[in-house]
Parts: sequence; structure tokens; C-alpha cells
Amino acid sequence: MSNAITLLLARILLAVIFIMSGWGKLFAIDGTAGYIASVGLPAATLLAWAAAIFELVAGLAILVGFRTREAAWLLAAFCVFAGFVFHFQPEDQMQMISFMKNLAIAGGFLSLAVAGAGTLSVDAKLGTARTALA
Repeated sequence: MSNAITLLLARILLAVIFIMSGWGKLFAIDGTAGYIASVGLPAATLLAWAAAIFELVAGLAILVGFRTREAAWLLAAFCVFAGFVFHFQPEDQMQMISFMKNLAIAGGFLSLAVAGAGTLSVDAKLGTARTALA
């Protein structure tokens, strides 16, 4: 399999969870705000809207390969933040699994930030891609 196809597949696999999650949050904003409030963060409704929009837009950017490096860095930071704030509960094995998954996803985004979107991307079509791999 070529590097271009592998990077496209990586983008698809990383993007799907954020597109679906962001879309879902838009239609369940009160539940999202409640969950955010439950960990003590202020302005839960505003943060819920921000998270929903960010996940959807950044996920779509990764999917199509638009401003991929920037989106990947932001999503990596988001995953680490969310992992520590919402899932770091050493006494709860399921939450720790979610925490470790967040860190693993962040690792995938960091790899994408280094490699770039590849040649099958909007970045490549616009001539803005600085890919390490073709």
C-alpha cells in the first residue's frame, strides 16, 4: 500500500470519531453540558457548544486533509486535555481504558502532524502540504 493511501486511511480512521462525536454533541448539547459541569468546569454550556463545533470542524479538516498539521496538533492537545480531565480515574478500569485510548489517539494525531496529510488531500491540491511522506 502506498504512503498516500496509508495517510488517507489514517486520516479517515482518526477523523470519524470526532465527526460523529461533534455531530452527536450538537443534538445533545444539554447532556454534554451536564457532563462537563459534572467535572467542575465553568461555563459548561458554552464549553459544550465549543467542543461540539471544534470536534466536527477539526474532524472534517482531518478527513479532507485541510490544514492537517494544525488540526492534528489541536486535536492531539484536545485528546490529552479530555483524557486527563474526564477519564483519569485510576480506581475505575473503564475510565482508565478511555484515558489510554485518548493518549493513543493523541499519538496518532502527532504522527499526522509530522507526516502531513499526504498527496490525497486538500492541502496537496492547494499546494500547502509540507508532507514528510508522499
